[in-house]
This record gives sequence, C-alpha cells and structure tokens, in this order.
Amino acid sequence: MSNDLPTLSLLEARVLGVLVEKQLTVPDTYPLTLNSLVAGCNQKTSRDPIMHITEADAQMTLDALRGRSLVIESSGASGRVMRYEHNIGKVLKLPPAMVALLTVLMLRGPQTPGELRSGCDRLHRFADISALEACLEDMAAPPGGGMVARLAKQPGSREHRYAHLLCGPVPVQPAATSGAIENEGVTLGEIAALKANLAQVRGEVEQLRQLVEHLYTELGVMRRS
Repeated sequence: MSNDLPTLSLLEARVLGVLVEKQLTVPDTYPLTLNSLVAGCNQKTSRDPIMHITEADAQMTLDALRGRSLVIESSGASGRVMRYEHNIGKVLKLPPAMVALLTVLMLRGPQTPGELRSGCDRLHRFADISALEACLEDMAAPPGGGMVARLAKQPGSREHRYAHLLCGPVPVQPAATSGAIENEGVTLGEIAALKANLAQVRGEVEQLRQLVEHLYTELGVMRRS
C-alpha cells in the first residue's frame, strides 16, 4: 500500500471511479472511449453528486491523470479511437478489495458498511460484512495515513458512514437532530406550543365574533320594538 496518496479533484475522483467501475461491470467495452467515459460520469444513478461534464472537461481531467500515471491511454484494437484505462491499483499498490471500496466511495459519496457491501457486489465479493469492515479499518489507519475516514453516526443510524480522503479531508457537517429542529434557537417543542397558543387565540377570536354578532342582533330587535 502506497503512503504517497494523491490529492484528487472531485472530477478526477469521478473519472477514476468510472474507469474502475466499467472495467469490472462491462469489460467488453473497456478501456473506455471519451464519449463512454463522459456518459459514465454523468449517470444519474449510483452517483453522488450528480454531474454534468463536457468532453472538454473529461479530456482535461484525463490529461492531468495521465501525467500522474493514474490513467493510461491506448488506441484500442482498431487503432482509430483513443481509449482510456485506470492504473490506480498499481500506483497506490492496493489490492482489488480496497480499489473496489474506494471506487464506490468516489462514485456514491459517504456510505455505511452495509451500503458499501451492496455497492461493491459487482466489483468485489466480500465474504461477509465483517471482512468488509476489517478492510475499511485497514484503509482508515495504515502507517502512512488513512485513505478513508469513519464519520460520526447520523441520528437514527446504527452504522457509521465512511468517506474516502483522496480529495482531501472530509468537511465536518453538523448532524441534524431527530428530536428538535434548530431554527434560530427554536425547538420542535416550542413550535408545537406556539401552534397550540395560536389555535387557542383563534378560538377566542371566534367566540368574540359570535358575541358581537349576537349583540348586533339584540340591538336590532330592541330598535324595531
């Protein structure tokens, strides 16, 4: 395992993730043409975030990755269309299991071990969830620094989520609370109390309206008599 981890842009991570994914899921079309790579990057399923990149964006990213030996260029069997393949396993000296986990994290964002096992199903088969979690722990704390980080549990979740660190440290996001909605210090209980008070006020206003109508009616009867 290499200790010299690259720092990737979000688009570089997406391109590498797509190349690994397509190599393992549709090997007949691999290495990928530029057009196929763009389509894979812009997929609306199994992607987070959703992207809308152009061929120019993809080509510039591929050129940058080739300069770091993370992507290899080939002319393909026909010799007419340029194709591209990843080299991430060799550059980072990673076994297939770790490449698969990184790929899912690069394509789908932070995931729980259960989500990772489902997402990795076509890329690498883990014997069980314990084997996957052991692999994540190895990736989180190798001698030269982690490739993944374990995030805080989300409210109501039984599992921690993991995120890759190839694009740098993961921004810490405040967890939403399940028992209270923070809005300038107002909690859910306070909002409920305000609604109850408002309902009471509306009821009292309605009673006053009915009383006024009754008084007008009485005054009209008195005037007529």
